[in-house]
Amino acid sequence: MKRFRMRLTLIIILMIGLSVTAAGLMMGKTYKSNHISALEDSMVREMRIINSNTTWEFASQAEAESYFQAKAKELKDLTGARVTFIRKDGIVLGDSDHDPSTMDNHLGRTEVKQAEQNGTGRAIRHSDTISRNMLYVAMAVNKDNPHSDIIRLSYSLETVERNINRLWTVLIIGLLLLFLVAAAVSYRIAKGLTSPLEQITDAAKRIRSMDYSVRVDVHNKDEIGELGAAINSMAEGLQVQMNRIQQNETQLYSVLDNMTSGVVMIDPAGRMMLLNRRAEEVLGFEHREMVGRPYSEAKQQYELSQIIQQGLEKQEAVHEEITFYFPEERLLELNLVPVYQSDDSFGGLLLVLHDVSAIRRLERMRSEFVANVSHELKTPITAIKGFAETLLGGAVDDPVMSKQFMQIIYDESERLNRLIGDILELSKIESRRVPLQFSPIDLASFMERSMTILESEAARKSITMTLDNAPGIYLEADEDRLRQVVANLLQNGISYTPEGGKVSVRTSLVQGEGGSEMVQIRIVDTGIGIPRKDLPRIFERFYRVDKARSRVSGGTGLGLSIVKHLVELHHGSITVDSTVGVGTAFTIELPVIQP
Repeated sequence: MKRFRMRLTLIIILMIGLSVTAAGLMMGKTYKSNHISALEDSMVREMRIINSNTTWEFASQAEAESYFQAKAKELKDLTGARVTFIRKDGIVLGDSDHDPSTMDNHLGRTEVKQAEQNGTGRAIRHSDTISRNMLYVAMAVNKDNPHSDIIRLSYSLETVERNINRLWTVLIIGLLLLFLVAAAVSYRIAKGLTSPLEQITDAAKRIRSMDYSVRVDVHNKDEIGELGAAINSMAEGLQVQMNRIQQNETQLYSVLDNMTSGVVMIDPAGRMMLLNRRAEEVLGFEHREMVGRPYSEAKQQYELSQIIQQGLEKQEAVHEEITFYFPEERLLELNLVPVYQSDDSFGGLLLVLHDVSAIRRLERMRSEFVANVSHELKTPITAIKGFAETLLGGAVDDPVMSKQFMQIIYDESERLNRLIGDILELSKIESRRVPLQFSPIDLASFMERSMTILESEAARKSITMTLDNAPGIYLEADEDRLRQVVANLLQNGISYTPEGGKVSVRTSLVQGEGGSEMVQIRIVDTGIGIPRKDLPRIFERFYRVDKARSRVSGGTGLGLSIVKHLVELHHGSITVDSTVGVGTAFTIELPVIQP
């Protein structure tokens, strides 16, 4: 734009310079022409006066030459011009500046010829005699006679040329000054024209670089001002559109990044164009590693590559379930959908990955739960039915046998009742339909009352129960549900501890994560212990380490599962440590203040 401004300035200066130069040339030429014309007219008038005061008739040639020579010198003194008298045959009779006898015949001179033809004649030429440009004006003495004598006046053009030179000097100086003024004005005009264009050009470049906040300062309402206003409107519209696009893009990426399903976009050439965060976790590589690269370069299942290849070739939807072993084992549900553009051309594939490992695990647990419930319910029902049939078959007449069978039926029905009660209880706890009533609890007195309830049961097996209470501990908890947890664990310890064993309880304050205070309840028994392989599963429903022993003890297999859920409802945690033949330790940690 600066080069354009300079070119525009030079063009304006050149146009002004050419105009002024042409005007100066015309002025100089006109001045010279007018000056010479005025001088010629003055010389003609002078020659007329000379002619009227000059005698042309003489008796002899010598007398005439003497008269005209003297007359020429006299007139030279009066007019300042060179005076020449020329006879009709071209012989010079008298000359104010030279001896006529030394001068050439003047009949062939231009001014003399014109005077013979027109009465007056004029010519400008260089005089070899005086070595300067001269203006010659000749007049016929008798204009009606083409062969009359001639009077000629001549003036040096030195004065005229000096005036012309002076005029040219003034013109040149004026032209230079005018050039300077024209340059300043032209630059100002060019800058006034190009500055808005520079702003518009700069704004267009910034818009091309996606900087839509740029605006052009519009001061005038001419065509350039309208162009600047149009640029501003365009930039404003683009800025609104880009803000909307960026907002939509941000929302889209936010949705994609927070989806629980993995999303992968693959173009028709097989290059991965988009991966969300969940897809990175599932497939085991990052977005920057694979975007723009073929899917075949990814470290993934061979089956997945085959499914993608099949989708690209057939352009059909595919639904599969594949077990992935990297970066960890999980079961994934794959939905591969072809994507078509607005012109119905194939635009690639959309791959949606959903981790169904937890769903399938829950389905398996549900199936196992139904199977276990069916089995657990069937056992007492079968016993009740069998003994009832025996009684109906005649055993009722035997008092001893009938009483024994009746006791078995009663025990089995009680077991069935406990099982159904535990199932209903666990169902309510898991569905969060058990509202907990939190209140301050004095842990020392609470633990003493809880152990008192089970003292008689422990005494029947000669099991010693000890309590090590840290004084002054209070916590927020649901007293009934917390007593259910403690009683269940104590009863578990008593059931699986041989006669003469020991069950001990210790309470204390510990530091939890984040510096919060936690209450720790640790229940340790000297029972048969739990094998290491069974420890991760003891809190599962109906899971029994020793099934025969559990049935003898009357357990339903749901107690520890209920305990775990109740502890978690108190925002606490429960862990277990055990050594076979040595004993088992359950550790409960509960927050002092419920969040």
